[in-house]
Amino acid sequence: MEQKIHQGRNVKRFREMLNIKQEALAYDLGEDWNQKKISMLEQKDVIEDNLLKQISAVLKIPVEAFQNFDEEQAVNIISNSFGEYAFSNSFNYGTINIHPIDKMIQLHEEKIALYERMLKEKDEMMVKLEKLIKQ
Repeated sequence: MEQKIHQGRNVKRFREMLNIKQEALAYDLGEDWNQKKISMLEQKDVIEDNLLKQISAVLKIPVEAFQNFDEEQAVNIISNSFGEYAFSNSFNYGTINIHPIDKMIQLHEEKIALYERMLKEKDEMMVKLEKLIKQ
């Protein structure tokens, strides 16, 4: 099965998670950017590496997140890990496989860390916006 990762959609997804408007991203990318160009960028399957690096620096998200995140694949991994038969084999052998639970806890901790980082980013963005308004 061919892996189909939509980099533009990933940029949009992470930008929205950070609660950053297209206009704000355009402003941070430089004067030859505007909201419409960001909108067009977010529709592209593949984004040039140098541009992805700039977006990565602005959003403070690793380039690999845009290149590798596949929502469908993530959903499949979760449903396969935590589906109704996930534990059945371990019980047949008299042992309990706790690995999926550990994985769920790890994912939860990573999500909390991401939210904390997003809140910090939001606070930093608010400071930037307040400075812009005062200018």
